[in-house]
Amino acid sequence: QVQLVESGGGLVQAGGSLQLSCTASGFTFRDYTINWIRRAPGKEREFVASISTSGRVANYADSVKGRFTISRDNDKNTAYLQMNNLKPEDTAVYYCSAFGYWGQGTQVTVSV
Repeated sequence: QVQLVESGGGLVQAGGSLQLSCTASGFTFRDYTINWIRRAPGKEREFVASISTSGRVANYADSVKGRFTISRDNDKNTAYLQMNNLKPEDTAVYYCSAFGYWGQGTQVTVSV
């Protein structure tokens, strides 16, 4: 069955960095765009970033542009989200998704 498993979340001080991973199974990973979405407490889900099948095209929300970098390794069936210069407003549960499937999410908490 399709599985997306996020990891790498945690507690970090403002200005710090984290790298999230999304490991996929049950489908042909290289054939699908991968998205990172987040949900902050009390807020709607928010698009963060997406990456094309080849990895050549990435899109970012304005709120993370210049700080976050999305990448993928199709040989490892894994996508990544490198998050630098984290801000308290980046605190959220981060999910990866592909063609309608979602992982369970990983919590990112940024302290002041």
